[in-house]
Amino acid sequence: ERLRCENFPIHGAGEICVGQNTSDAPPGPGGAAGRGATAHPTAAYLPDFLTPPQPPSSFSFSCPRQLKVPPYWGYRFLGERDCGAPCEPARPNGLMYFKEAEVRFARLWVGVWSVLCCASTLFTVLTYLVDMRRFSYPERPIIFLSGCYFMLMVAVAYAAGFRLEERVVCLERFSEDGYRTVAQGTKKEGCTILFMILYFFGMASSIWWVILSLTWFLAAGMKWGHEAIEANSQYFHLAAWAVPAVKTITILAMGQVDGDILSGVCYVGIYSVDSLRGFVLAPLFVYLFIGTSFLLAGFVSLFRIRTIMKHDGTKTEKLEKLMVRIGVFSVLYTVPATIVLACYFYEQAFRGTWEKTWLLQTCKTYAIPCPSHFAPMSPDFTVFMIKYLMTMIVGITTGFWIWSGKTLQSWRRFYHRLSTGSKGETAV
Repeated sequence: ERLRCENFPIHGAGEICVGQNTSDAPPGPGGAAGRGATAHPTAAYLPDFLTPPQPPSSFSFSCPRQLKVPPYWGYRFLGERDCGAPCEPARPNGLMYFKEAEVRFARLWVGVWSVLCCASTLFTVLTYLVDMRRFSYPERPIIFLSGCYFMLMVAVAYAAGFRLEERVVCLERFSEDGYRTVAQGTKKEGCTILFMILYFFGMASSIWWVILSLTWFLAAGMKWGHEAIEANSQYFHLAAWAVPAVKTITILAMGQVDGDILSGVCYVGIYSVDSLRGFVLAPLFVYLFIGTSFLLAGFVSLFRIRTIMKHDGTKTEKLEKLMVRIGVFSVLYTVPATIVLACYFYEQAFRGTWEKTWLLQTCKTYAIPCPSHFAPMSPDFTVFMIKYLMTMIVGITTGFWIWSGKTLQSWRRFYHRLSTGSKGETAV
């Protein structure tokens, strides 16, 4: 009886009112509805489930007690200090975004492709050591690129993916009812070492790709000989090793190292979109753009040379074979690298929505405030698997350049030297 509409005061009569009484007011200019009101409650009085959705970046996160981390660790999770991401695959809501079965598959996926990458790049490096005189500039950067990927994938395959599981990327519980949390910063030594190896050699390999494209351009477009290119090799090494070193030190100083629960290693930008954009997405885009530009310029020069040679009646078979090899190798690098960039762009574009979706799904379990309703969206597990695959495919395809008859001859000569040397020692 007390809630009958006629018992409430008229809206706008100078009295405090919880809503507008429109049961008696006729619609039109003279009624309450005509004074700027509507026949529905205003947004200020709407219940939570009817309020307009807020953008994903505007929600406020309150760290649950299960994810609390002691202050001396310096952790930050979703903008909240002394808080970490959950790392409990076997417990309900113990992982962000992914399920325990997906994490297991990701470890196996990364491990298998890592072994293949190690085998391919190791063979490339050993072929160079067997016959070093064969690989001069402009081809020599391929060897350094393979060496970077060998170091990169050994760390992923053996140190992290197969043997260490969550021991590197997760911290132990700080309380009986607490969860293990994903490692952040530089206080966990194993995580820091893995990050340094992965990031340094990963970025160095991208710079060696730029140098490879540059040396091809100098040889094809500028008519530089391999002696002239090799005379500047110290500058190539300075750029390839110094730039990644500076970036790695900067990330360590900022403490922007995160554990990657899917691969079992540590990297930058796993939980920070700004770090992902600044230290991963932007550099990879710049390196790919510069390298592709040099590559296209070199191809234009090779086509001009081919046209001139044909006009003069000179045979162009060797030049055409070289162009085909460069073209195939370029596709085998640029396509996977472009896909990796697309995957990182996908991550940074939707990370905020994924975080809010995860919070909406787990807020009742953690007994924390839930965000307002919105269109939920979870990350596509397949995209992450493609990212890991394309990252390692680049290392695998570096062996394409040495897949030729000359490589077989180099190994035959090496085996002959070994067998001859062993026979000589036996005779002595």
